[in-house]
Amino acid sequence: MPTVGFPEARHIVLETVQAAFRAPAIERVPIEDAGQRVLAEDIAADRDYPALARSVRDGFAVRARDIPGELDVIGEVRAGQRFEGRLGPRQAIEIMTGAPIPEGADAVVMVEHVQRDAGRIRVSRTASTGDFINPQGCEARTGEPLLRAGKRLDYTDIAMLAATGKSEVPVFAKTKAAILPTGDEIVGINETPLEFQVRNSNSYALAEQVRRAGGIPEILAVARDDYEHTRGLIDRGLASDLLLLSGGVSAGKYDIVERVLADFGAEFFFDRVLIQPGQPLVFGRAMGKFFFGLPGNPSSTMVTFELFARAALELLSGQRASILHMPYARLTRDFRHKTGLTRFLPACLSADGGEVTPVAWHGSGDMPALTRANAFLVADSERAEWRQGDLIRVLPK
Repeated sequence: MPTVGFPEARHIVLETVQAAFRAPAIERVPIEDAGQRVLAEDIAADRDYPALARSVRDGFAVRARDIPGELDVIGEVRAGQRFEGRLGPRQAIEIMTGAPIPEGADAVVMVEHVQRDAGRIRVSRTASTGDFINPQGCEARTGEPLLRAGKRLDYTDIAMLAATGKSEVPVFAKTKAAILPTGDEIVGINETPLEFQVRNSNSYALAEQVRRAGGIPEILAVARDDYEHTRGLIDRGLASDLLLLSGGVSAGKYDIVERVLADFGAEFFFDRVLIQPGQPLVFGRAMGKFFFGLPGNPSSTMVTFELFARAALELLSGQRASILHMPYARLTRDFRHKTGLTRFLPACLSADGGEVTPVAWHGSGDMPALTRANAFLVADSERAEWRQGDLIRVLPK
């Protein structure tokens, strides 16, 4: 099976999952519960937005051709009202932000640009037709799509749904992800491990990552280093929409996961990615379901989920696209690494996100270092060193 670089591996995941996509079932949920769900149907404008031409400033509605000059103020209008009457020559109407433009007016002069004297104003500057006016329908026309199916709804989308009167929202059912830890060295979190054992931390971290990605996690029992036991649990895991295995995918004598998957008729798209941590990463499909064999060390499991499995889960949930956010920040000190692998190393972003500092760590099993970090520094595979102040990509946690 092929070994691939980081960009190619992500491309394979996105292309393969999108090509096999089948829309999930549709649910209707109250708008209060629709945040971070994936919209299942297009939402169209129920009327023009705005429904009437409106002012975008506090000031005075005028006829542009009447200024500069002195104008009589014949009334006022604020948001939620309509001025009854018509603006005539050499007249002005005091207007508040969001208020409908009175009939006869074609511009708004900001309040800062006028001098008031009893019932009159003096304007010393010119105006153009349309100044500080949002015309009717300039944001959207009746029937125009506002939100497209496949969008994960954020707070701005919730506001738009409320504005269009959608108290119930059609969304796709959440994707179910089975989480299967593997290895004889793993014990339950309520057990006291022997010196050569570890508690099952990966399952709970993955479950939280699945929830953050909008899915429903199901933690299965630990698969022991036994063919039949592992086979039974993989069979159960393939009943979910996505199977996430943790551990058992390296080249060790007792790493049997790939052999079991092959006996399920699995198609493997890659089994190694040139990254650190997380090189022995497996991605494939068996019984019509996608699976990831995530490396077992904690940071390897966490990083490979965020880079690859999260994208698959989002796409299976009906999301149109999965975007990996890796902004740039300035290094607070010199940094170097050996080229050949793209590395994702624990780091701390400053409060404003502008600077990043590498965190000392002792390899992919160092969980204390992960808890001290709030991001991963992304070291490009083809560049060996960066100087203090250089820009480098980061993957926020």
